[in-house]
Amino acid sequence: PNKLGGVIALVMSIVILFILPILHTNKSQGLQFYPINQILFWYMVIIIILLTWIGARPVEAPFILTGQILTVLYFSYYILNPMISKIWDNFLK
Repeated sequence: PNKLGGVIALVMSIVILFILPILHTNKSQGLQFYPINQILFWYMVIIIILLTWIGARPVEAPFILTGQILTVLYFSYYILNPMISKIWDNFLK
């Protein structure tokens, strides 16, 4: 419902994809050694599919709240993923 908030979220969703390779400091390049991150990856795929579906729905009561919750989950992935990777790296030491 807020246009400025939507524009900021759109810009941040693109900027975070450019910053992500800089923040990647895992000991391993792939996800095969990070089982929790594999689960998070598939949650992210589901969230992207649901956000795409919500974007095609009209701006009405149940879809607004669902879109806001999914947006928070989308951005929390980029916060949780590096943190869990660091914890897993320290756990394997």
